[in-house]
Amino acid sequence: MEHFGLLSLLPPVLAIILAIVTRQVYVSLLVGIFIGWWIINDGNLWLGFLDTIQGLVDVFADAGNTRTIMFCALVGALIVFIQRSGGVEGFILKVQKLLDKYEAKKSGNARVIVQLLAWLTGVLIFVESSISVLTVGTLYRPIFDKLKIPREKLAYIADSSSAPSSILIPFNGWGAFIMGLLVASGFSNPFATMMQAMVYNFYPLFALVLVLVIIFSKKDFGAMAKAENRAVEHGKVIGDDAIPMVSDELTNIEPIENIPYRARNMIVPILIMVVMMPIMLTYTGWSALTPEMSSDSLLSKVSFAIGNGSGSTSVLVAVVISLLASMVFYLLQGIMKMNDMIDLTIKGIAGLMPLALLMLLAFAIGAVCKNLGTGTYVASIASETVPAGMIPFLVFVLSCFIAFSTGTSWGTFAIMIPIAVPLAQTMDVNVLMAIAAVMGGGVFGDHCSPISDTTILSSMASASDHIDHVRTQLPYAFLAGGLAALMYLVVGFL
Repeated sequence: MEHFGLLSLLPPVLAIILAIVTRQVYVSLLVGIFIGWWIINDGNLWLGFLDTIQGLVDVFADAGNTRTIMFCALVGALIVFIQRSGGVEGFILKVQKLLDKYEAKKSGNARVIVQLLAWLTGVLIFVESSISVLTVGTLYRPIFDKLKIPREKLAYIADSSSAPSSILIPFNGWGAFIMGLLVASGFSNPFATMMQAMVYNFYPLFALVLVLVIIFSKKDFGAMAKAENRAVEHGKVIGDDAIPMVSDELTNIEPIENIPYRARNMIVPILIMVVMMPIMLTYTGWSALTPEMSSDSLLSKVSFAIGNGSGSTSVLVAVVISLLASMVFYLLQGIMKMNDMIDLTIKGIAGLMPLALLMLLAFAIGAVCKNLGTGTYVASIASETVPAGMIPFLVFVLSCFIAFSTGTSWGTFAIMIPIAVPLAQTMDVNVLMAIAAVMGGGVFGDHCSPISDTTILSSMASASDHIDHVRTQLPYAFLAGGLAALMYLVVGFL
């Protein structure tokens, strides 16, 4: 049969409800997977249990899934490397010198320049959203305080430049995760599909642009306007009744003692990884060139090869080469020994095991939904009740709700992509737009949910009251989200 009727909805819906109620995404997904296999086995609990275990094992039968999970774990090692080597501290010092130069000139636009640099820093550190917010908050908090810019504004800028840039520049774990989900949904060229979908990924783009509009126009609104007035008029960067969320240790890994802090120890490894990704995509996709393309230009061939390359192979090879190059780089500087780097690699991998587990469960529930025909059933219902043009809008709104309620964008991707893709395909809706709607909706929750890790880290890094951060940021997030929803309505009916 094509689907199991109303029962096809039970696993993902139950996973969503449990995730919202318990805040435990891992348990919720696992329960959803078990319920799915229980339904497929006609209510036999024992067979459902056995197939649940087998379904988790089968995730690794797909080489692309395995490579994606390995990449995710190894990115943890790279993050530990750039912190332990003093690369993050060196980057902070470089930017601090630039800030001091502008302050010495007593520029009338110092507030604008500092906020712009904070936004730019957050965008450039797209390799990992948590590192982005921690770096921006740690670096710019002293100068924001000096210029009487409220800490709520620092938290907003850090938060609004982390997850949005991580999804728009997907040469990181975000991109690898989404590509894995797209492969599980039947796409043979996940990288090309993901990049083409970025054209419709309105929310993160609007969120990033809105920060610039606020900075240059100097026109805040809502609770943020009151915070700005408090800081400028009374010199209070936090409210009288605020309880700053300060972490005694903003980063888990301290730099090695008595070594020079060099920004290149962070920039070089990240740059190598980013550059190697398109190179490997070209390499893995070159065999797809046809004899008829022999007379095409090199640029045309490279573009075609990138679109047909293996995304999972490319990201895995890129991070491995980056790690190996980092080891050599640090050995030549004499700041680390081989034994230390091996220990750090293991520590970094262990640190991202929870994320690797989430990817495993995401792939598994996607497979269950495919076997249940969840997307096909939703499409058959929607085609009778909802105009096709409404689908991207509804997918975006539902993804926003799930992400905001659970605080996880990745869990939202795992639940919604297996539903949105077949729904769009069946109803003859732009599949790229549906994928983008899921990505944008997931980022919305990661950006502004009070229980999201990056939202909490933004409050910690900026030493802002967490509730004040959420309260001042929400009007901006809802504005960007409203504009994105409107765009999906307009473009969906074109």
